[in-house]
Amino acid sequence: MTVVPGDHVEFSELPGRRSGDPLQELAAASSVRIVRLARTPRRLAHRHPASEEIIYVREGRGVVFVDGVKNSVTAGDTVYIPPGVAHATIPDADTEMELVCFFPHPYLAGNLEDTDIDVMRV
Repeated sequence: MTVVPGDHVEFSELPGRRSGDPLQELAAASSVRIVRLARTPRRLAHRHPASEEIIYVREGRGVVFVDGVKNSVTAGDTVYIPPGVAHATIPDADTEMELVCFFPHPYLAGNLEDTDIDVMRV
């Protein structure tokens, strides 16, 4: 068993979010991402062609865009996204969000496709 303390997660700065994988060098068949989102004027949807994604909303509230449909989400909610479906999460204007995202795929960079869908305009 391995425990990775929260303060040992290395985050990458990405447009409108910070993302870190606490199990990056440990898990062979899956990956997890801790994502911290701030509201931005533009957010493009993306998809994971090789796996589903399960998102747990740890903090905050906002909207999840999945395949053209927007649903409100708040802390404690869980979202299922099928493989290959365009999606994005948008924090409400007055909050930030923290998500825990699970993938049954070991390497997220090889399982990520950006789209040109600006979910702020849908």
